[in-house]
Amino acid sequence: MRRQWISAALIGMVCVSSPAWATTYTIDQDHTTVGFKIRHLFSKVQGSFKTFEGAVDYVPGHPEQWRAHATIQAASIDTHVEKRDNHLRSKDFFDVEKFPTITFHSTGVTDAIATGGKLNGILSIHGVEKPVTLNFEVHGEGNDPWGNTRAGFSATTTINRKDFGLAWNEILETGQLLVGEEVEITLEVEGLVKG
Repeated sequence: MRRQWISAALIGMVCVSSPAWATTYTIDQDHTTVGFKIRHLFSKVQGSFKTFEGAVDYVPGHPEQWRAHATIQAASIDTHVEKRDNHLRSKDFFDVEKFPTITFHSTGVTDAIATGGKLNGILSIHGVEKPVTLNFEVHGEGNDPWGNTRAGFSATTTINRKDFGLAWNEILETGQLLVGEEVEITLEVEGLVKG
């Protein structure tokens, strides 16, 4: 009887302590937006990157297992003005021939709640790596009509482009800079596990 009680207790401990396994969601490029906004003169220009790949590891209630990584092709920048996009690809800005990719990998989560938290990580742009914190939201997960599992996430942060060596600018007659230094980044991510 004692032996049975010990066996039951051990099984119970294993069941309680077993971790929930995270689901790895591949970023669905067709349903994801990697967007940014920056001041130009007296308004703000919006743009996005069109080519990227990555994944998000997510399990509800276990933020210690939440992870993300992504690689963006810098040359895929799109602000809807070809001349401006070509300038952004040049040595004045991203220098895409020398630094073709922008990368991010997470290092941990803080201030977690059921629907999100702060996703800390390392962002590499123009060959420069800097720590960043994304305000991360989870919108839910479930099955689509084609038998795939999907999840939705949002993330926002603000960086200073000069921190990454993107320092080109012009000074106007008023003394104001032509292009702002702060870049607002907004990510709308849909992840996919094919059924």
